[in-house]
This record gives sequence, C-alpha cells and structure tokens, in this order.
Amino acid sequence: MITDVVIAGGGPNGLMLACELSLAGARPIVLERLPEPSEEPKANGLLGQVVRMVDRRGLYERLSGDPEPPRPNSGYFMFGAMGLDLSLLEDSPVYALPVPQRRMVQVLHERAVELGVEIRPGHELVGLSQGDDAVTIDVTGPDGAYHLRARYLIGADGAHSTTRKLSGIGFPGITYDRMTVRSAHATVPADWVDPATGALNVPGYGAVAPFLPHRTEHGGFSYAPLPGHPPLISTTEWDRPETDAPMSLDELRASIRRVLGAHVPLGPPDGEGPYVLRRLTGGNTRIAERFSAGRVFLIGDAAHVYAATGGGPGLNLGLQDAVNLGWKLAAVLRGNTPPALLDGYETERRPVAHRMVLNAQAQSALIAPGSDVTGLRQLFAELLRDRSTVRRLAELTAGADVRYDMGGPETHPLVGRFAPDLELHTPAGPVRLAELTRTARPLLLDLTEEASLAEKLALRHDRVDVVTARPQALAPTALLLRPDCHVAWASASPRPDDTEMEALRTALRRWFGAVEPART
Repeated sequence: MITDVVIAGGGPNGLMLACELSLAGARPIVLERLPEPSEEPKANGLLGQVVRMVDRRGLYERLSGDPEPPRPNSGYFMFGAMGLDLSLLEDSPVYALPVPQRRMVQVLHERAVELGVEIRPGHELVGLSQGDDAVTIDVTGPDGAYHLRARYLIGADGAHSTTRKLSGIGFPGITYDRMTVRSAHATVPADWVDPATGALNVPGYGAVAPFLPHRTEHGGFSYAPLPGHPPLISTTEWDRPETDAPMSLDELRASIRRVLGAHVPLGPPDGEGPYVLRRLTGGNTRIAERFSAGRVFLIGDAAHVYAATGGGPGLNLGLQDAVNLGWKLAAVLRGNTPPALLDGYETERRPVAHRMVLNAQAQSALIAPGSDVTGLRQLFAELLRDRSTVRRLAELTAGADVRYDMGGPETHPLVGRFAPDLELHTPAGPVRLAELTRTARPLLLDLTEEASLAEKLALRHDRVDVVTARPQALAPTALLLRPDCHVAWASASPRPDDTEMEALRTALRRWFGAVEPART
C-alpha cells in the first residue's frame, strides 16, 4: 500500500503541514521520534504575517484564547534593540501572538487528529530510498522496524534533519562561536516592576521595557514577563570563556552585572515547571542547498536555520513553508495540476529564507558590543525617525514584504502578496475574509457590480470556491486567492474587461488546472 505523504517530524511545522494536506483531501502519516511531546521550553510565540495565517485557518482563537481577531501592534517595537515607532504607520504590519511552543504543538496535534491525520509517536525515520513513483521509508518504532511507501516524503525533522542527510542535501552556512546567550525563568522583586508599563526598574541602571531586547556596550539584556510563567530573563555576551559547569542562576546574575553594570537579585521560579535554565554558545545560519530531492521535500529548520535575533524566525518561516507546500502537494496528488507545480515551492520560499538571513545579520550587527557599533546605532537612530524606513523595517520583520511571482503581468499591486484582511457583506451576512479561507481551498472573491465572474467563466466550483460580496470599506473589486492566501489575480475595475478576464483564466489554469468545462 502506498500512502500519499509521510512527514518526518511531529513538531509545529510537521503538524501544520499535516493539517494543510488533510484539508485538501490528502492522507498524511506523521512520524514523531519522541514518544511524548517535549516539555522543553522553546519558542514563546509567533510574530508577523504567520499570525494572520493561523487566523486564516481558524487557529488563532485556539492559540490565543481570544475570540477577537488579531490586531496589529501599532505602538513601540524593536529592530536590532532599537526603537521602531509603529505609530508612524497608518497600518502596522506587525502582529504578535505570545504562546509557548508546546501549546502550539498541542493545538496543532488536536486539529490534525480532528482532520483524521495518523500520528505515530515514538516512530523515527532511519533510512529511505526513492523510486520513480514512490519513496520507501525505513522506520523504527516501539514494536521494531518496518517500511512505509509514500508518494512523497517531507522532512520536518529539525536542524539536524535525518531526512536531509539521507537525501544527500548539503547544508552550507556559517557557524558563530563568539556569542553566549544565558536564559532562565526567575523571579524579580515585585516593587521593581512598574504596574503601568510592565517595565523592570533596575536601581543603578534604569527602566528596561518588557519583551524588547536591550543593548549596552557590554552585551544584551531582555526581560519577558510571559503569561503563566515567571519572567524569562536573558543576557547576550560576546567572547566569554566557555565553561562545562551546569548553568545556574548565579551565572546569570554575574552576566547581568557585566551587561548592565548593576545587580538584579534573581530568585528561583515559583511553582511547577518546566522552566528554562540554559546557556547557548554560538549558533548557525544555514540554508539547504536545495529544498527538495526527487520526491523528498524539506520544511522549517530542516531547510533553514538562523542565529536568532528574536521573534522566532525559524518557526515563523517554517509554518509558512508548510502552508506553501501543502496545497501544492495535494493538488499534484489529486492530479489537478502537473508535478511541475511543486517546483514553485523552492522558487517562492528560498528568497524568503535568504531575506531572513539579511534580517538576522543586520540585527546581529546592530546589537554587537563596542563603541564603533554605538556610533552606527546613533546614525541608524536618525534613520528610524523616517516613516518610510520604519515601514520597510516593519515589513521585513513581519515578512509582509514577501511578493511571489505569479507568472503574469502584475496589473494590481496586490498580485503576489498575502491577501489583506477584508470585512465583507455576503448574501448570508457580514463575514471576515479569514472566515472564508479556513477550508484551505482556492477562492475567487467577486466584488464586482454584476457579481457574475463565475458565470462568465463557466467556472467549475469543484476546484475553486466562489464568494460574491461587497466590501465594508475600499477594496479591490475581485481577488483570486491561492489556498496559502496569496493573491494570484486581482482587479480594481467594477466590470473587468476582456483582457482582465483572460488574465483571470490564465491564473486559474496555471494554479488550479483545467477549471473550465470542455466546450462542445
């Protein structure tokens, strides 16, 4: 028996991909090496456009516990530990969703099970071989070794990906060994916390804003009072001698004194863990030589890792890798489109990975210690008073500057971009666009005066959902959305002309196959 897709890795990226495939009618199997979900604290949330993407799949409320849709941060933010004043922008692209990674895994696991995904904990990929029509996967599990055959194999198994290594895909990049990051959940004196702003007022130093990295001549410091836990305290230092001794609060206290020049009396965390107490020396920024080899594809950390600058860049990108690849795989498996559609996965996602490298390297340069960097920061602070600079850096941080090539004339500024949030009036009542995309199907949104695009095209509704509506505010008159919510075609005309209609037909054929019935 040949299954559709086997996913090696049951973390957030692998589970997100499994959900996407299942929504599109494919049958994935998820192999997760660990018998139980990891309790190790990892990422603390999502940042940027990925927050809007989980809303588009109906996952935002589950993750946030808030029935209201996500709202952008329109106040104070950071780039390279420098203030980024988002209030200068009319529409901030920066969204944040604070949620521990283990909660993400729990929610995505529950959703995958709801969708009928088979998840096998304690099962690990240990070998693979490819044929013309399938991949044979060697697996070890609690009851011994066995084999699976699948049309496609996806490596979502992290930075040390076995899938990538067995596929012979190189992982070039840079290893940094100068930086040491120390982190711990710890208590601080309650009277040091400003009840109005949440800032930590350190005697002898000053106020440190919560959640935002703080740079001094000697390193970095951050104070993150995450919900449900004692604050997470972190320092970053350069060229400190490495030690084999276990990490301790005393070591973190000493590091804080070196960075801030002041003492912070950390106490042990209250209650049950798990809690962070770790030292990380060095880091890697690497991008796989290619994101696929035959019938094997890589997503998330298996494809790209970054010496992080905050904001969980690897997880943010990995979840969007999953959404980009999922609908394409499912379309090819159904026979709706040729396998060449899958070439677009790397074509679209590799530039985004390189863009994140630029982001990470620029921010690393700005937070490094030394008077020369201080001079650079003073000059950069002048640039941050300019609205256009703030806009560019905010979009870079959020991933909102991504624009895919849709293979035709970009006659509308939205083509290739992530679809905007729209409030619509439909015959059934008011609805948000995010509520129309939860099925992960292609969507033609008809806001024209005649609302008859589907009739003009004789469109097959089994391939594309069609919704007629009118917007509550100024918006395009028509949008064709791919399942990953990127705009494949758009019009601003109340009545699209023949040229625009032909462009729409071309976009429909390119992305979703033969969507029009045969003419007789």
